[in-house]
Amino acid sequence: MKPLMTLLLIGAVAGLLGALCGIGGGIVMVPAFTLALGMDQKQAVATSMAAVVIIAVVATTNNMRSVGLIQWKTVALVAISAAVFSWLGSDWMKQLSSPTLTRIFAVVLILVGLKMLWK
Repeated sequence: MKPLMTLLLIGAVAGLLGALCGIGGGIVMVPAFTLALGMDQKQAVATSMAAVVIIAVVATTNNMRSVGLIQWKTVALVAISAAVFSWLGSDWMKQLSSPTLTRIFAVVLILVGLKMLWK
């Protein structure tokens, strides 16, 4: 598949699953960027984070059309905490090797998946 089509497919799947399931696009994009495009883990994570900004703005704009759907107080509190820790996490990510990041990512996906299966 040509790189442009691969990127469009990754974006389509990430956007659709993100909007339908509330999962971060990174769950789709990071593995796709590493496996389909050959990016190393650090580059895949950083690229995914940048794309998520645009994805979140578009989905939020659409969700705002339904009054009361978004709990803005929750958004504010979570966003403040997440912003601080994402700064710290991105510094930490730059210090870790790509193989270590890949392992951490895989363990988190497995643990979350298992928790969801038995909930």
